[in-house]
Amino acid sequence: MTAATTLPASPVRPATTDEVVIETRTLTKVYKDFWGRAKVRALNALDLEIRRGEIFGLLGPNGSGKSTTIKLVLGLLFPTNGRALVFGKEATEVTKNERIGYLPEESYLYKFLNAEETLDFYGRLFNMPSQVRKDRINELINMVGLNWARRRQLREYSKGMTRRIGLAQALINDPELLLLDEPTSGLDPIGTREMKDLILKLRDQGKTIVMSSHLLPDVQDVCDRIAILHQGELKELGRVDELLTVQDVMQLRARNVTPECEAELRAVLARHNTELLAVERPTLSLEELFLNIVRESEARPGKRAPNS
Repeated sequence: MTAATTLPASPVRPATTDEVVIETRTLTKVYKDFWGRAKVRALNALDLEIRRGEIFGLLGPNGSGKSTTIKLVLGLLFPTNGRALVFGKEATEVTKNERIGYLPEESYLYKFLNAEETLDFYGRLFNMPSQVRKDRINELINMVGLNWARRRQLREYSKGMTRRIGLAQALINDPELLLLDEPTSGLDPIGTREMKDLILKLRDQGKTIVMSSHLLPDVQDVCDRIAILHQGELKELGRVDELLTVQDVMQLRARNVTPECEAELRAVLARHNTELLAVERPTLSLEELFLNIVRESEARPGKRAPNS
C-alpha cells in the first residue's frame, strides 16, 4: 500500500445517519449434531442495529459468535430463531448481496490468477461493462498498493499482499456495505496503518463498515461503535469513546502547579494563577474494557448488555 492512495469514484454520502442498514432481532443460531440434537448455541438472541455511514466493530474471543453473525447477515447460514434484516430485506434474500462487499478471514482466491485477472473475474460476476471493469481494476490495484505486482500470480503473494487484493475484490462492485473479517491480518505496521486509514476514508464516502478483529487497538482506532460478544451473547454495546470513559473519576491537567496547589481544588488553582489545561475523564484502553467484560461474563454468565 502506498501513502498516496486513489479511491474509486463514488458519490459522497452523508456521515452516520439514523437509517438502519443491518438489524438483528433475537437472532439465534444453534448448531446441531448428526441426530438433530442441539450441540452448540453459537449465537443467543442477538439484538443489534447498525446504521448507515458508521464503522461498527464486532469483538469477542474465539467461539463468541462473531463469524456466525457475519455469515447470518450474508445469508450463508439460516437462523435457528429470530431474524436478520439487511437494507430492510431478509438476509436470505440473495439480491441484497449486490450491494455488499465481503472480505473473509481467509481469502479464498484462485492462486493461478494474477491481480488483474482476479478483479476482472469478480467484475464479470457483477456484469460490469468492459471499460468500467478495466477502470475499476486499475483504481483498486493502485489503491491497495499492488501496481508493482499486478501481473504476478497470487500463489506468489505474501499473506499481507493477499489481504490487499482481497480488499480490492471486496470493493469491485463499489458496495454500500462492507463486511471485513480481520482486515489487518498479515499486514506489517505500515500496512496496518494504511489499511485503517483506508477504512476511515471509505466511511467518509458514506459506506457502512462492519469489521471483526482480535486486534483491539485497530478497533479502537477506527470504530464508531462496538459490540462485545462472549459465548454467543451480547455483553456490551455502545460508542467506543463512551464505553472507555471512566465515569466516576475526574482527571485534572494543569501547568505551573506549586506544591501548595497540589492539594487544592479549582478555586485554589485560580487563586494561585495556575493555568487549567483540561478537565476530562480518564479512559480505559479497549483491551482493558474487553478483558474486564470477558472476566465478568465468565463470573456472571447470565448478565446481558443494556440496550444502546
